[in-house]
Amino acid sequence: VQLVESGGGLVQPGGSLRLSCAASTSIFVINVIGWYRQAPGKGRDLVASISSGGSTNYADSVKGRFTISRDNAKNTVYLQMNSLKPEDTAVYYCHCLRYGINIWGKGTLVTVSS
Repeated sequence: VQLVESGGGLVQPGGSLRLSCAASTSIFVINVIGWYRQAPGKGRDLVASISSGGSTNYADSVKGRFTISRDNAKNTVYLQMNSLKPEDTAVYYCHCLRYGINIWGKGTLVTVSS
């Protein structure tokens, strides 16, 4: 499985972005896909995840602002980010676990700044 993120960029505080994570295989068989982020000088933290059944999980810092969704037909997982704050600035990575192996995309940079 390969994961490719897209949709990052520069946005002003209060703005919105939608990130996409395209998988090279059917995501229907992937149990959980997650979005993580890593700010400069910090560790990589879970932002949101979604199961094959549609159950979602969010970090407290993004609840009510971010929404994760999946389109099995397009083999894509999305992260809709609204009301962005400067502290959301980070590289955002897509992740899944397949056969016990952690699969990561290369990431997409999100910069929130005026």
